[in-house]
Formats: sequence, structure tokens, C-alpha cells
Amino acid sequence: FHIVASVCLVGTSGRVLMSLRAASKEYPLAWEFPAGSALRGESSRAGALRELAEETGLRVALDDLVLVGRVIEERALFDLWVAPIDGEPTPTPDPEEVQDAEWVTLDEVERRWHAGVFATPWNARFEQLWEVLVERVADVGGNGE
Repeated sequence: FHIVASVCLVGTSGRVLMSLRAASKEYPLAWEFPAGSALRGESSRAGALRELAEETGLRVALDDLVLVGRVIEERALFDLWVAPIDGEPTPTPDPEEVQDAEWVTLDEVERRWHAGVFATPWNARFEQLWEVLVERVADVGGNGE
């Protein structure tokens, strides 16, 4: 197993940052929260922050990450974190990783999930973590509306 870590960044408004995978990646042009594999010797938290910075140019403090939960997948342990950030800063996506990014409500995340436009692995992740995700988003920064 290796660790895949993801951050659901929560702006002051309660909206969250979603990213659209680049066309050249696996699951091309599918939505997700910024995510990727932790490097050897890197904690899930540190990997989540590195991936967030690499994919969006945005940074938060290690201590700001709050664990939503872990999903045991076929080849990975997937950890989902939430973190607050002031305002809704404009991301600067790495074009090799991310084609676009946008701030949306959790209702919009749920709508896109059910519409099938998220990268396929997110279906099982959301099935297991959705209720806790909604609670954690409300706890760290907003009401998700």
C-alpha cells in the first residue's frame, strides 16, 4: 500500500476548491480535490500539503489540516483532509496536473459527484466519507451552503 492524500480546501465563505484533472492524466478532465501520492518517508499530512501546493499554488499550515477519514483502496490508503483558508484565493494550477480549479458549494460537489464527472475513485471515497466531510467543512470554515 501507499498513501494517497487529498485536501478539501475550505474558503471563508464555506465554499470548497475543486480541481479539474489535466487532459493528459489518468481520469482526464474529471473533477477532484487536489490529491496525490505521498513520497517515501513523507507523512499523509505533508504529502497532502505538497500536492495542494504543486497543483494549485496554495498553501496552508500543517496544523490546519483536519482528517475527514481514510479509505482502504485496492492499491492505496486514501486520506482526505480539510483545511481552512482565508477568503477564496485564486489558484495557479500546474497545467501538467490541473486544467482548471474553482470554488464551489458542497451542494455543487455533490451534484457533480452524482452526475459522474468526478474521477472514478472518488465515488467510493465519497460514499464512505461524505457525511463526515460535510461536518468537517462546517467545523473548519463554513456552512457549505
